[in-house]
Amino acid sequence: MLQNRVAIIGAGTMGQGITLIFSQYGAEVSIVDIDSDILKKGILSISNNFDKLIKKGIITEKEKIDALERINPINLIENIPNDVDLVIEAIPENKLAKISLFKKLDCIIKHNCIFASNTSSISITELSVSSRPDRFIGMHFMNPAPLMKLVEIIRGYLTSPETLSEILKITSELGKIPVVVNDSPGFVSNRILMSMINEAIFTLYEGVASPEDVDTIMKLGMNHPMGPLTLADFIGLDVCLSIMEVIYEGFKDSKYRPCPLLKKMVVSGKLGRKTGSGFFTY
Repeated sequence: MLQNRVAIIGAGTMGQGITLIFSQYGAEVSIVDIDSDILKKGILSISNNFDKLIKKGIITEKEKIDALERINPINLIENIPNDVDLVIEAIPENKLAKISLFKKLDCIIKHNCIFASNTSSISITELSVSSRPDRFIGMHFMNPAPLMKLVEIIRGYLTSPETLSEILKITSELGKIPVVVNDSPGFVSNRILMSMINEAIFTLYEGVASPEDVDTIMKLGMNHPMGPLTLADFIGLDVCLSIMEVIYEGFKDSKYRPCPLLKKMVVSGKLGRKTGSGFFTY
């Protein structure tokens, strides 16, 4: 059982999943969101996801009740207990917003607390603007976090070996498999995944094949469980575009330029599952 006290910033999909995992394994978790409605929905979603784990025989009803009692919803950054051991940021992929958040947290939280970002593409070194860059690291959980085993651990330029060691231990205690990578645009996971998705969009844009055929080829020919265009719709086309822009900006290499079709779809509000329409209709 984890004895750590943890604060998760952001009660969206990833924040919910990370909160569930930590509370399931015994940590006292503060889940923080300035939007009270999102916070309430987040707690309800966590409860519902625990029910799914009960149906699968992964946890018991009592374990769910105990885990929920360890979760403390907070809607003010200033109300985070200053003695937490680990803060994980899981707000939207906006570098300036993340930097602003960590500057605020630096004034509130004890100095030996580890700061981590769940960013899927933004440089950990650039985000480590606090007075504790040696205690700053990336913890990129995969979606859905309660089910996916991998956590991509990103070592910033100034991340200390001690911080890395602590995070590897915590991640393993959560029943996850940590894989360490160095700081680079998109890291490993999204540098490869988003490039594949972007290339799939280019094949559609250039009239090489239909969306259905692109996905069928990748599923049946490459043994992917989900086609790249269906996956893009699941992730959100706005998120895909944001990540591709970070990677392109980081490398300044034309091979990472976002497909014009992806840009047009985002501007038109066709973002995938969350809007009911993307490369497919939902």
